[in-house]
Amino acid sequence: MKNNIIDYKRLSYLGDKVKAGTATKAEKDEFMLMLYKSGKITAQQYKDYQANRNVDNLINTALSIGAILLMGYLLKELLSEK
Repeated sequence: MKNNIIDYKRLSYLGDKVKAGTATKAEKDEFMLMLYKSGKITAQQYKDYQANRNVDNLINTALSIGAILLMGYLLKELLSEK
């Protein structure tokens, strides 16, 4: 299930809320679904999240993945501005 189109502003917003501990369940769900749909986390990781298994580790992993995606996006934007 890969959909490589990511709304980086939304990803950043959701990641910030999740990291700060202020995200609602719906926002966490959206964050995880966004990473799953873009192929950044596996189907098993997403299923485990939905089943409430190992959620803390999955959230921390997802936050790291999100940060890496955002850094890559920012670098791409900076390099394209010549």
